[in-house]
Parts: sequence; C-alpha cells; structure tokens
Amino acid sequence: MTGADFDPYRLLAESRLGVLATIKSDGRPQLSPVTPCYDQEAGVIYVSMTEGRAKTANLRRDPRAALEVTSPDGWAWATAEGTVTLTGPGTDPHGPEVQALVDYYRLAAGEHPDWDEYRSVMVSDRRVLMTMTVDHVYGAKIR
Repeated sequence: MTGADFDPYRLLAESRLGVLATIKSDGRPQLSPVTPCYDQEAGVIYVSMTEGRAKTANLRRDPRAALEVTSPDGWAWATAEGTVTLTGPGTDPHGPEVQALVDYYRLAAGEHPDWDEYRSVMVSDRRVLMTMTVDHVYGAKIR
C-alpha cells in the first residue's frame, strides 16, 4: 500500500483490531479496544460487546461513534464515523439476538467449531452486537 494507492476502506476491511470512541455522559470521549468487522458492501461495521460495559451504556444513551484502525506497521490509519444500533443481549440461544452474533462471527472469522457452545456463551456473557452505519471514512498513509 503506497501513499498513492492508499485506500482507508481497504484498511478498515483488513483490520481486526481497532479503537472505538463513544461519548460519555459528560461529553468526553471514552475509548475501547475492539475487534471490528467491516462489511464494505453493506457499509457497516460490526463489533461484539458486553452489556453493562461503558461503551455499551454510552451507545445506548448516544449512538454516535467512531472507530480507528491502524496498519500493522503503524504508518497508515483509517477512521470511520457513524451511528450505531445495538442488538441484544439475547436470552434464547436460538433467538434473533444471538443469531445476529452468529452471523457476525461467520463474517469475521468463519465457522465456529461448536455453535451450541458459542450460542450459550453469548447468552451467559450478555453479548450485544453493535452495528455502525458508516457515514464518513478518512485516513492517511504517512510513509
């Protein structure tokens, strides 16, 4: 990826580690490391998170967010901004909230070796799926 052919959308799609910025009740940013999955065709970023965490509470109050990723060498970065919807947590391992997390996992990582176990953990951990509709993307390659 040279500076001339740098594509922040491609960096978002390739990255599996990022920093999610949400807005605290006092207006300051709250930053969390996350494992994002960008579906460029749909224009959305997915992140699995736990109910009760700061980022989840912040997004329930104010759905605006930004996600930044960097290249492995640290010389390129991309930021996506958008509005979030949250799905879950689910109480039924075969309900729609948990199915959304299954779909996210398949998109991000492929097939799980034990879907029944995964579904059970999603319920017991009170997992929530964040879906961010990407409104704006920007970034740069420094070197």
